[in-house]
Amino acid sequence: MEVTVPAKTNLTLHVGPAHEEWGGRHALDTIYCAIGVNDVVTATAKTPGSGFSLELSGEHLGDLASSGSDMRRNHAVLALFAIARAAGREPDVALHVDKHIPVGAGLGGGSADAAATLLAVNTLWGLHWPIERLRDIAATLGVDMPFCLEGGYAHGTGFGERIIPLEDDSSCVQTLRDRGFAGQLLVGAYHAQLSTPNVYSTFDKMGAGDGDDNHLQRAAVALHPRSGEAIEAALAAGASRSFVSGSGPSVIAFVPDDAVARRVRTAWEQSATVDRIIAAQAPARPVITILPSLSYRVRQ
Repeated sequence: MEVTVPAKTNLTLHVGPAHEEWGGRHALDTIYCAIGVNDVVTATAKTPGSGFSLELSGEHLGDLASSGSDMRRNHAVLALFAIARAAGREPDVALHVDKHIPVGAGLGGGSADAAATLLAVNTLWGLHWPIERLRDIAATLGVDMPFCLEGGYAHGTGFGERIIPLEDDSSCVQTLRDRGFAGQLLVGAYHAQLSTPNVYSTFDKMGAGDGDDNHLQRAAVALHPRSGEAIEAALAAGASRSFVSGSGPSVIAFVPDDAVARRVRTAWEQSATVDRIIAAQAPARPVITILPSLSYRVRQ
């Protein structure tokens, strides 16, 4: 099984108080959007009793490449163990994660890998569980994982685990498109990573910036000032929307056409306000491929 799974961004991210019953997580009200920067997770059945294995590949693995990284804490492995427990099976699966989503970047790369693993193993083992059941499992693992199972657009509440998908023909999605939250975009990525707990801790001290649809943006920019400079450069070059993605430091710039995309790219390169530039489209959805030939889109 092979699952190509997109990154996420938050078109809006309104942060409420922390809740002890949620392990200190904050209440969130967010509009998710999946963007076409993809990881690819492959799940292969292993001999019964042989256990799991994990292999990572990609040019920008960040902390995941550390020799001290605990393989059992990898999001994909946690998802494998969770679905195995739910199914009453042993996790005899070989996972390969080919990473293209920047690590520690506010783009939900770990959550995407977990979601891809759930989708892959669900089909690999012939469970045929509906998305709703997979979403319940994903909600036990992390904030963004339930959304990453389907992609597209969605409204998230709770600590981000309560998901209401927004249908493509809905008035809400049409409003998002009219506001420029669709089509071409550029991701300004960085070698540096931001710790999500550190961003929330800074937010607790600073609060949200005036007019910021992403309440974490002020904190992320305080910790990583180049993100703020990249937003200013993108907007000055004609981007229709530009903002910090999630807890940062990555910057999203939606662009109305190729000419503006070139101007934003040039502005970022000349100002050196980002380290890498990734072109993408939005919205995006996971794609499941049963090797070698049969593929289909989630919820198609």
